[in-house]
Amino acid sequence: MAILTKQTQIDDAALEVIAHMPTRSLGVLMNGEFSSGLGDADFMRIAVLLAQKSYHEGGCPIGAVIVDNLTKRIVGKGHNTLVQEDHPYNHGETSAIRDAGRIDFSKTTLYTSLSPCDVCATLLYMRGFNKVVVGDVTNASGNEQLLQDKGIDVQILEDPVGVALYAKFKEEKPEQDLEDWQGVSALNNPRVL
Repeated sequence: MAILTKQTQIDDAALEVIAHMPTRSLGVLMNGEFSSGLGDADFMRIAVLLAQKSYHEGGCPIGAVIVDNLTKRIVGKGHNTLVQEDHPYNHGETSAIRDAGRIDFSKTTLYTSLSPCDVCATLLYMRGFNKVVVGDVTNASGNEQLLQDKGIDVQILEDPVGVALYAKFKEEKPEQDLEDWQGVSALNNPRVL
């Protein structure tokens, strides 16, 4: 029997539990009625809560959630672990895709707390995503048009908490931000800094 049901209030506390529970266990936490009551802003807030998780772990604050378009169930989620796992392209989007596994992404929507980098944008259209919702184009943007040109429905839904968090991160750790976008070699290039 699920804990989160149709009668449960959708608030940050409920969304935080969803963000931190392993995806494969979400069926125990919430039933289909609760999932179908979640909207775009709720899924984006889950992505932002995952970004906060990464930030508190010392990483880049980027999170992503993949949702089945028909059932509204979360099928994958993840956060940036560039620093935590010493992994050069384990971004929020790639982590969520890996978490979802081998599924038909054309029947899903990906919610990302920050505009996707070149690698993530390429992966999104290569895997055939139907829709991508971007939660922050204030601090970074650029690949939305590329995704649209590849036939992906792109929507901007800025989350003020996520925008403020990424701005704070960029100010606190500009080198880590640069490394996340361009790699370690960018840190050694005086023209980039």
